[in-house]
Amino acid sequence: VQLQASGGGLVQAGGSLRLSCAASGRSTFSRYTMAWFRQAPGKEREFVAAIFRSGGTTFSADSVKGRFTISRDNAQNTLYLLMNSLKPEDTAVYYCAVDRRYMRAVVATPPYEYNYWGQGTLVTVSS
Repeated sequence: VQLQASGGGLVQAGGSLRLSCAASGRSTFSRYTMAWFRQAPGKEREFVAAIFRSGGTTFSADSVKGRFTISRDNAQNTLYLLMNSLKPEDTAVYYCAVDRRYMRAVVATPPYEYNYWGQGTLVTVSS
């Protein structure tokens, strides 16, 4: 299983970015919850947003609610994160991940519940 994240970059506060995560190596990604996490320098990795198998249900951290939108295209095995109204505190390396549990019924937020990770893409928001 491989996850390739892209789309990070430098943006001014108030700007927008869209991250992508291309998944390969498994034919059943559509049956796993996928998520975005981020890790700022000197801080622990934190949950950002997750999306259920069909894409109909999403869950976001309070810190990004109303600004970030997670989506997925199961036909393309691709996960997205649209980030609007970016703030300097959003600066971090962003990682996409796949839930370790098949057909989990609830959203998992701890990083240890995800067993496949992308390499990360850096988002820097300047003030």
